[in-house]
Amino acid sequence: MTITLQRPLLLSSFTAIDSRGVNVHITGAGCLLVYQAIDIIIHGLRIHHCKAQPPSTVMGPNAKVIPLGQMDGDAIRLVTARKVWIDHNTLYECQDGLLDVTRGSTDITVSNNWFRNQDKVMLLGHDDGHLRDKNMKVTVIFNHFGPNCNQRMPRVRHGYAHVANNFYQGWEQYAIGGSMSPSIKSEANFFVAPNDAGNKEVTWRKWEKGSWKFYSVGDAFKNGASFSKQTGVGGAKPNYDQEQYFKVEIAGSVKELTSESGVLRCSRSLTC
Repeated sequence: MTITLQRPLLLSSFTAIDSRGVNVHITGAGCLLVYQAIDIIIHGLRIHHCKAQPPSTVMGPNAKVIPLGQMDGDAIRLVTARKVWIDHNTLYECQDGLLDVTRGSTDITVSNNWFRNQDKVMLLGHDDGHLRDKNMKVTVIFNHFGPNCNQRMPRVRHGYAHVANNFYQGWEQYAIGGSMSPSIKSEANFFVAPNDAGNKEVTWRKWEKGSWKFYSVGDAFKNGASFSKQTGVGGAKPNYDQEQYFKVEIAGSVKELTSESGVLRCSRSLTC
């Protein structure tokens, strides 16, 4: 089943999309938008070839017509959203990026997804001047990045990101980056650097005044990968409560943990 959107699909609060057992592709204009919504689950979708969309209107909750500005062509875009779980999706080849988390969005979990064939993969934080993103908290775990991903896995502004147990199958510019003094804890990821001898560095930093917390704990570095200039070591703490806490596995187990990232292989005769 392929759903070709003419306008962005706006998800309202308390919505779960679960396409296990069905081969669902979403493509077209704008793709998925979560705007000022809470408690969303997005699971089991193949989202690709999303295109930019000029300003338009869409039908929102309670049959309310909502004006939208320019859409850049992201697979999934979160704007002032909270408590969103993005799990076991396959995302690739969109006009702008694959996932944007912006404008005060927080309490976001990005898990078990497969991101591939993309320049700008994941943006956390709207722009350098948007201070509301200082309260942003995002967990990025058990994802597979690559092949053919260039940068932003993720790129973080202002807020906090816990990036753990992900598999990085190379990059062109960098894997994890940031600006505006974010807090980034890279924990037990498996980084395989590209073969280009001049492009082994995992990180990118846009330096400004401020107190950065950007460091590596228990990561595995292969094919010459490196994580240089660590700052604020030990200071980036996720502050999970008892219900949110999870065990981070050792980096050596990441390739197995991410072997079924992306859309699960399910059918009526094969459970998942």
